[in-house]
Amino acid sequence: MRMNNFSTLCYIEKDGKYLMLHRTVKKKDVNKDKWIGVGGHFELGESPEECVCREVLEETGYRLTSYRFRGLVTFLSGDGVTEYMSLFTADGFEGEEIACDEGELEWVPIEKIGELNLWEGDKIFLRLLAEDAPFFSLKLVYDGHGGLEEAVLNGKRL
Repeated sequence: MRMNNFSTLCYIEKDGKYLMLHRTVKKKDVNKDKWIGVGGHFELGESPEECVCREVLEETGYRLTSYRFRGLVTFLSGDGVTEYMSLFTADGFEGEEIACDEGELEWVPIEKIGELNLWEGDKIFLRLLAEDAPFFSLKLVYDGHGGLEEAVLNGKRL
């Protein structure tokens, strides 16, 4: 069975920190116990920008006022699922933070993010964000057990 999924992920920045989500709630969560940005799956008819703004609002209570579309990440999970993720950063938002029903939100200093329990591929795109790389396409191939088998940046194998 082949499934294609379209999603967004956003790293909201404030005072040298990213708002990170520690995924602890759902039992059958591919991201269980991992730290990720906030985001989620597209609803019918949404653009990447509409999706990221809606998902950030639903998960954090924040309304984005300044954000950038930074790259497209193609994930191959190793179990037949391909996901296309639109990656954003944001440096402007308003509103009051709410509790997230998918885990705990925490502002983490950007230089400490690498110490968290991250997906291997996330470390690659977080480095690209830190380097302020121009818009990129990153393909991440996993083995079905969480191990990263291959990473391809802008068509070139890393």
